[in-house]
Amino acid sequence: MALTLSSLEALDTLPFDTVIDARSPAEYAEDHLPGAINLPVLSNEERARVGTIYTQESPFRARRVGGALVARNVAAHIEAALADKPKTWRPLVYCWRGGQRSGAFSLILRQVGWAAETIEGGWRAYRRLVQHALYQAPWPAPVVLLDGNTGTAKTDMLALLAARGVQVLDLEGLANHRGSLFGAMAGGQPAQKGFESALAHARARLDPARPVVIEAESSKIGQLLLPPGLWQAMALAPRIVLSAPLGARAAYLARRYRDVTEDPARLQATITALAALHASDTIARWQRLAAEGAYEALAESLMALHYDPAYARQRARVGAGARHDLPLPALDAATLGAGADAIVASLEALSAG
Repeated sequence: MALTLSSLEALDTLPFDTVIDARSPAEYAEDHLPGAINLPVLSNEERARVGTIYTQESPFRARRVGGALVARNVAAHIEAALADKPKTWRPLVYCWRGGQRSGAFSLILRQVGWAAETIEGGWRAYRRLVQHALYQAPWPAPVVLLDGNTGTAKTDMLALLAARGVQVLDLEGLANHRGSLFGAMAGGQPAQKGFESALAHARARLDPARPVVIEAESSKIGQLLLPPGLWQAMALAPRIVLSAPLGARAAYLARRYRDVTEDPARLQATITALAALHASDTIARWQRLAAEGAYEALAESLMALHYDPAYARQRARVGAGARHDLPLPALDAATLGAGADAIVASLEALSAG
């Protein structure tokens, strides 16, 4: 019998050695179960071809062509990726809705002698659990926002808090984006569904009895949207607002965004993207500072004229929770460590208030 997924939490305790996603590489890239490996029984092109035959010619011919392709691809996986698996190996196989692709794959694996099983409803059943967690169930733990203008080392502070045992949720890490126009990171962002999967699993591991610290974000990180329930919890949460001298913030940004400054074309293009929001002479000055390599001066001007005002407007719209200010005289390791200790000491009171 196929396995029925009862909850996201149950995925951490499934009695299988390997979870196999039998869908095409494109389907897998968009979203997949955590830890699953992709052993497609049809490639992207083969899946499109079989689908075309199904709709334009006949379902029977599509199944005949698809069956031959599936058998060939499964054989290749057995001879390569699965060649070293022992007799006791237990795989769990799924496809889009638990139908023909995973059924064919698991049948062949069972004929070999492995105790292969499938997921009832396939990826769609898993996706329903993700959607319920993020779009229907209430947010499970009290939220405390870590806020502050650009360059106040919020991401570093979040890591320091995690190292001290604080429950944190790193949205920018899940989104693979630093949250600003300059924030794109190597590898690009996951698809919206993949982001939601990662977020749902992080949510499932939260201890509801403890506060969770989340960096203040807009409702969109890069191209990815936050679920409304999480966004509402963040908007109403108490916030710890970090502040630091402008010069220290500029130096911090010049270090943290070195991947941007080392790509002059990208830096100039990003500045140009701000042209609709600022006067042409301001854009020209920023472009000149970038060309000269005056990155700290550029960061100071960008913060003063663009980012700090934007953050102020954002807080005025959504900052409904209690506020605790934490000034940082510098952004060196010792000062950040002391700031993290102060946050830990006051966190329970903040979440209760």
